[in-house]
Amino acid sequence: MAVITEIMANPVARGLVGVLVVVAFISLNVLFLTWMERKVVARVQVRYGPNRAGPFGLLQPVADTVKLLTKEDIIPKAADRLLFTLAPAVAFTVAVLPAITIPLTKGLIVTDLNVGILYVIAVSSLATIPVIMAAWGSNNKYSLLGGMRAVAQSLSYEIPLVLSVVGVIALTGSLSMVRIVEAQKDTWFILLQPLGFAVFYLAAIAEMGRIPFDMPESESELVAGFHTEYTGMKFALLLFAEYIHMVVATALIVVLFLGGWNLPFITLPPILQAAVFMVKMYIVIFILMWTRGTLPRIKINVMTAIGWKFLIPLALANIFITGILLAW
Repeated sequence: MAVITEIMANPVARGLVGVLVVVAFISLNVLFLTWMERKVVARVQVRYGPNRAGPFGLLQPVADTVKLLTKEDIIPKAADRLLFTLAPAVAFTVAVLPAITIPLTKGLIVTDLNVGILYVIAVSSLATIPVIMAAWGSNNKYSLLGGMRAVAQSLSYEIPLVLSVVGVIALTGSLSMVRIVEAQKDTWFILLQPLGFAVFYLAAIAEMGRIPFDMPESESELVAGFHTEYTGMKFALLLFAEYIHMVVATALIVVLFLGGWNLPFITLPPILQAAVFMVKMYIVIFILMWTRGTLPRIKINVMTAIGWKFLIPLALANIFITGILLAW
């Protein structure tokens, strides 16, 4: 115990251990979510979903992982080998970085930055870079179109995403994720910031590139978008990155608007706090999956119009209303 305590007292060692734990935690969640999404969408469409590998098909993600790891790694002859190879690794790394500041409980966090939410927004904005790398490096017109769509989508929805958080920061008076959760001990911000929540939720779906905003992939138009040419482990890393974005985005929704680990007027022990956080997160994830199985994909011009013409004005209106209420 003394050795462990000494190691954890070192900030570098603590950071490395924290990152390893975060990666392991997210990876396990991603494996389960690939099964869960296929089951939820199947039920929405009156199908069974995976039900052969293991009880209720629970071992299907393991079978898929083994299959991807054993597939041939194909690099197109005319591709830019450096960009093509680096893109999946960069995508996975950028997706994991925001998770280190997200608290499951007050003590269960890698690092509580005093500018935590600013760090998450800044790092998350880098997610477009590996998409462009994959699109350009593939030397494929469908991949390039998917990458260009990803840039347009990012420009359209990052602005309302950031603006929707301003109201929460104003109410809390801090950028720390832990402080934001503690400020919701009795009243969740979804009740005080319903407009901000609606804008953040829609913008987060667009930033994740999920239906109805999955423009960069849009199979019916672009084959598979920016990852059309990817196979094997590289494709697995890109797929993992997409699901990690979903885990991080839903965790942010819970932290910013749904009270984090808090239940109104109830003080819980740390283990139950983490359980409450996870339950809230999976409820939001279930709604995202339900949406995917229900709504059709919208057109690219409608997608950009929603961001610029509706979400940005609504986010600005939310800031104005919040300022008036705080001044009152």
